[in-house]
Amino acid sequence: MAFESLADKLQNVFKNLKGKGRLTEADVKAALKEVKMALLEADVSFKVVKQFIKAVQDRAVGEDVLGSLTPGQMVIKIVNEELVTLMGSETTEIALKSPNEITVIMMAGLQGAGKTTTTAKIAGKLKAKGRKPLLVACDIYRPAAIRQLEINGEKQGVPVFSMGDKHKPVNIAKGAMEHAAKNGMNVVILDTAGRLHVDEDMMNELIELKASLAVDQTILVVDAMTGQDAVNVAGMFQEKVGIDGVILTKLDGDTRGGAALSIRSVTGKPILYIGMGEKLSDLEQFYPDRMASRILGMGDILSLIEKAEAEVDQEKARELSQKIRKAEFDYNDFLDQMNQIKKMGGMASIMSMMPGMGQLKDLDTDENEKNMARVEAIILSMTPAERANPSLMNLSRKQRIARGSGVDISEVNRLVKQFDQMKKMMKQLPGMMGGGRRKGGLGGLMGGKFKLPF
Repeated sequence: MAFESLADKLQNVFKNLKGKGRLTEADVKAALKEVKMALLEADVSFKVVKQFIKAVQDRAVGEDVLGSLTPGQMVIKIVNEELVTLMGSETTEIALKSPNEITVIMMAGLQGAGKTTTTAKIAGKLKAKGRKPLLVACDIYRPAAIRQLEINGEKQGVPVFSMGDKHKPVNIAKGAMEHAAKNGMNVVILDTAGRLHVDEDMMNELIELKASLAVDQTILVVDAMTGQDAVNVAGMFQEKVGIDGVILTKLDGDTRGGAALSIRSVTGKPILYIGMGEKLSDLEQFYPDRMASRILGMGDILSLIEKAEAEVDQEKARELSQKIRKAEFDYNDFLDQMNQIKKMGGMASIMSMMPGMGQLKDLDTDENEKNMARVEAIILSMTPAERANPSLMNLSRKQRIARGSGVDISEVNRLVKQFDQMKKMMKQLPGMMGGGRRKGGLGGLMGGKFKLPF
């Protein structure tokens, strides 16, 4: 996950500060020196780091901080606020015209940044908000680019306009505008050609498209894993073509995250969305305040709740809540809950958003993921009757299930025992089962406050 290394280092710095009853100016400067090194190692622009550290230091050595009863907490508060300012302060939406007009969005970026997939993801987001988007295949150079857009558009339920690879992108875009006007579509999204690096031909093509179609929004897609190169690319696009916002992809990978902290400052343009995975649904709106909280180990409960609301089947959650209250919870229900956790990115993703849990991520989340896989294999090796009626379990059934799932029978016994204990606890403490009380919360996700049996 992006920012892991930076988050760990910053949290260690602040842990030392919080341990001191009173801070001196020297304490603050020593801590900020470590913060500076951590930011540079995260591939944040040197110029951006220099400005950031100065802004924090100017505020942190003031009398209000050094004389505070909790100076360590005050310094963290200042760093958090300055991180938010650095990344843009406010969440920025893609600017759209009124629904009875056509908004033209031009997607730009280098090859390999995930531009075509991201283009389809944006179309899906806009469709969910009630818009009628049209995807337009303007990349006539890369083999299979048009087909890739058609496949992704189909997955999102969004139509794709294409004239093949024998027409100029400008003419394809004009044809798409006519098609959109005739068919009542109000957002035209151009998937333009990328290159392996910034070159004059690509820039000229983008400039021509903007001039010919009166593009409303030019959105640049950059690969966060390229670090400072992503910032440099964004700067060049802003200078030569002009951009209105940036989407950072691959923030779920082994990336230091410096691009997210530098782009706004370098280009003056906001980060609109961040890509957190390969699936078409893995595109999150960028909230500077939430990202700052994640970096500083404060969690991101709002994003976690929103993720739950998007992924959890509320009807199933209500049914599950009723089953739990009546102690009718079975292995099918448990399997459903594990699938809900998977949809939300797994245990590591959930823990990274929970306050104070970030530093525990290496403690047991990897092992929990493995355990979840084993539990799933055990449950899938049961017959439908066994899954629906846990009381059927006996020695011969457990032996068969162990063979089928490739585990030792002791693991089957442990699951059965913990599952039985969980059911007893549910029966004894019905008041704790908050599954349906808070829509979209973790109670809804897990169907209640019970411990996972792994």
